[in-house]
Amino acid sequence: MTLRIGGHVDQADPVAEAAARGATLSQFFLGDPQSYKGPVVEYAGGAAALKAAAEAAGVDLYVHAPYPINVASTNNRIRIPGRKLLQQHLHAAAEIGAKGVVVHGGHLGKDEDAGVGFDNWRKCVDGLEMPVPLLIENTAGGDNAMARRLEAVERLWEAVGRAEGGDTVGFCLDTCHAHAGGNDLGSVVERVRAVTGRIDLVHCNDSRDEFDSGADRHTNLGAGHIDGADLAELVRTAGAPVVVETPGGVEGQRADIDWLRARL
Repeated sequence: MTLRIGGHVDQADPVAEAAARGATLSQFFLGDPQSYKGPVVEYAGGAAALKAAAEAAGVDLYVHAPYPINVASTNNRIRIPGRKLLQQHLHAAAEIGAKGVVVHGGHLGKDEDAGVGFDNWRKCVDGLEMPVPLLIENTAGGDNAMARRLEAVERLWEAVGRAEGGDTVGFCLDTCHAHAGGNDLGSVVERVRAVTGRIDLVHCNDSRDEFDSGADRHTNLGAGHIDGADLAELVRTAGAPVVVETPGGVEGQRADIDWLRARL
């Protein structure tokens, strides 16, 4: 199979980062991943120059939204700034020619009504302009998470599907999150597709922790608790572009990319 694959990289020059990994895509943050401050394009020459450089090099770009975004939240001080920040990232991603913006599904407090969180997602999508696809990523932990267990993903997709533009929202499947979240990797692709109809991106990461641990701790491919054959088969079955979000910098990620290519 022809695999579009790369790593999660520093945003200063994601085209050069892809070349260093022998990769054909790069995922990165636009600005501080822990902040509500708006997106910043650090590439020399700005957004237009990055778009042109990526196109010339044949490198696909993906933007990962900041971690504090939680549009499911019942807290106005979290939900409303999160929606604004997500919208800013969608526009910034379009300016650099990105293929999509990845955002976590979010969560509620353990005693809160999950139905409110799912409906907050509907309201969010209803209000978004999406010049590039929004890709919701499954998460590893939290008993009241919007996208940990597949039963929750089904409720989330039903809510998003009722929003204007909801049919354009995509799904990012993270292997470490699925494993740590208690989802069998042997059947997760089929089950996700049965719910969402699509898998647009795979985050291929091994897990430092055991099945259903709820711990979001990535490690290099073949070095954790996920069977290597299961990882390779999931990527093959999903048939989507792949990002490795693994440690070790350029060398660690290049080794993981080579590891995966060798098994496909």
